[in-house]
Amino acid sequence: MNDLLSFMDDHQAVILAFGLTLFAGLSTGIGSAIAFFTKTTNTKFLSVSLGFSAGVMIYISFMEILPKSIEIMTDDAGLKTGNFLAIVGFFAGMLVIAIIDKLVPSFENPHEIRKVEDLEDTRETEKKRKLYRMGMMSALAIAIHNFPEGLATFIVALKDIKLGFPIAIAIAIHNIPEGIAVSVPIYYATGSRKKAFKYSFLSGLAEPLGALFGFLILMPFMNDILFGFIFASVAGIMVFISIDELLPAAREYDQPHLSLYGLMGGMAVMALSLILFL
Repeated sequence: MNDLLSFMDDHQAVILAFGLTLFAGLSTGIGSAIAFFTKTTNTKFLSVSLGFSAGVMIYISFMEILPKSIEIMTDDAGLKTGNFLAIVGFFAGMLVIAIIDKLVPSFENPHEIRKVEDLEDTRETEKKRKLYRMGMMSALAIAIHNFPEGLATFIVALKDIKLGFPIAIAIAIHNIPEGIAVSVPIYYATGSRKKAFKYSFLSGLAEPLGALFGFLILMPFMNDILFGFIFASVAGIMVFISIDELLPAAREYDQPHLSLYGLMGGMAVMALSLILFL
């Protein structure tokens, strides 16, 4: 009976973790909807929201994910080795996402700031072929970025669902501008909302694919050391995304102070939620 309950609990945890990753990835569709039905970008809202997401991910990485990684590996490998492996895992995560970011050309980089109204103007000044290529390459670039984000969300949610929820929400907010970056160029190049939404939707599917990779490829080999190392890498990925992508984007959308207020708000909300759920 106890084995049956444990089996059911494990499967429920996997399904919930995968569901959170799917939610985060498909939020690119929200960006598509914003692009289609608004003429101007609410820059203040986006600036605060992206800053908020960065605050959540930075705080949770340093205060929860990295300490838990150290704890897991220290129990198994000893104090010095556990700390060393956690540090290596943290910087390995940063290195992986930095390499991925480097491989994406700056012109195609989905984190380059684009407003709805700016992209609409390009219909008159650029050839449709160039717009279509921009949208397709943005979709590919976003898919490449989203894969490790999906793995990170899944691993965290599987280990601790209380941490998985805020990370999924933070990444979902982060994915909204990416939906705009994919859908608007394709829409103005083809005139088809359906095609634009489809490619935006498909780029978001890379996140649940990352989760699927974690479940099918990594889980059969999972032990405390590997799990702790991946957990530390997740912290590195989150910090890099926040510093390299979210905060610069938030500052460029509107007044820099708004992104800072969002950052502090995200940290404060995360700190309070962790205290409340202790």
